[in-house]
Amino acid sequence: MRSEYSISELAREFGITPRAIRFYEEKGLLSPQRNGSARIFNAADRVRLVLILRGKRIGFSLEESRDIIDMYEPETANTHQLESLLNKLHEKRLLLERQKKEITVMISDLKKQEPLFARH
Repeated sequence: MRSEYSISELAREFGITPRAIRFYEEKGLLSPQRNGSARIFNAADRVRLVLILRGKRIGFSLEESRDIIDMYEPETANTHQLESLLNKLHEKRLLLERQKKEITVMISDLKKQEPLFARH
């Protein structure tokens, strides 16, 4: 793995815009070094970006992702981080399952109503 990346390299690699990366930087999730006006991201920034995007894909807010990332302690087994992540994943899954049930009921109700209005 390389040790330095430009903003355009990371944007291209992950299929996001440089603006998105700057946004994550503004929110304090990434902290690149500066070389003049150029941002130089290190391997840790790249891993953080991977985790941010993974969290986003599974429905975590940026704050939830930050909480998980900030718990990382390389010198430990990260038990606390893993337990917290598992709890958040469980909560997110339960929320989605509730929403799925609600959507199923709504679709069923709509199907029942369509014939009533199709007659007019």
